Amino acid sequence: MTNRGFLARRWVVVLLFCFALCCVAQAQSASTDIKPGEPWFDDRGQQIQAHGGGILHLGKTWFWFGEDRSKTNDPDKRYVACYSSDDLVHWKYHRQVIAMAAPEGLSGHWVLERPKVFYNAKTKKFVLYMHLDDPAYKMARVAVATSDTVDGDYNYIRSFRPLDFESRDIGQFIDDDGAAYLIFESRPSKGFYIAKLSDDYLDVAKEMSFVDAPLEGGAIVHYQGLYYALGSHLTGWKANPNVYATSATLSGPWSAMKDIAPPEVNTYDSQSSMLVKVVGSKATTVIYVGDRWKPKDLWDSRYIWMPVEIGSGNLHLPQPKYWTINAKTGVATVAR
Repeated sequence: MTNRGFLARRWVVVLLFCFALCCVAQAQSASTDIKPGEPWFDDRGQQIQAHGGGILHLGKTWFWFGEDRSKTNDPDKRYVACYSSDDLVHWKYHRQVIAMAAPEGLSGHWVLERPKVFYNAKTKKFVLYMHLDDPAYKMARVAVATSDTVDGDYNYIRSFRPLDFESRDIGQFIDDDGAAYLIFESRPSKGFYIAKLSDDYLDVAKEMSFVDAPLEGGAIVHYQGLYYALGSHLTGWKANPNVYATSATLSGPWSAMKDIAPPEVNTYDSQSSMLVKVVGSKATTVIYVGDRWKPKDLWDSRYIWMPVEIGSGNLHLPQPKYWTINAKTGVATVAR
């Protein structure tokens, strides 16, 4: 084969690949369905990398932050990606807001997990919390980074143990009055804490409650006068039956734990990450946001997003199906 012929064939392959990516992106753009458990693509046609993530709602825009597990990442660094959406279905990729080498003397397969971003209206800063750990999970701390813009470079500030307790999985909660809380699992305490952040959000100021159950993946939502606290049992990457409790106040007391779904389905092979409340002009929908982990291929871990059935102290995750949501009206429609 001549060099000219070889080059021509290579260009055909490149063009076909580009065409395929365009087709994927167009198909995603045309769809209005959220498809739990299926690959979810951004505006570039690439799988969304927002594992163990958190959602921040600013004005009409939703920002999704999560662990970026892309195969092309430098294995010695840890990454957090930022996406945005106006409809919770189509997500625009912004950038890797964290691309960090090991801090504080960490080395080997060090851990940066479950990033959550808060916006502090007083300081005009965006504050990112993340679980920071050594390979053996003995460090058990939270780390804090800040940025002047939602999708800017987040500058590492420090790590610490909140309220002097060990902290592994973390979650975030922003109450209806705007108050910001960190949820963190403490293995020695055999439960998870709900703690109010300091005025500048750079520290944990006050324990609000201790949920006395050995759970991680903590998530909270306030709905019709009740707080619902959701968590996952301690089985690592393996899915399990997630459970929830309720309370009239964040300080408790909390009810006995109940299953969010039939125990045998193991939360439909997912682990809780957040409960997102969408308050619209016609309805309020609460979305279960979970991760379906693939520990051997973390980059391909999927997302289980599904509107829950909630009210009067009951929280139920139905079998995942295709569904749609109107982010303006708050109305969710599940396929039959």
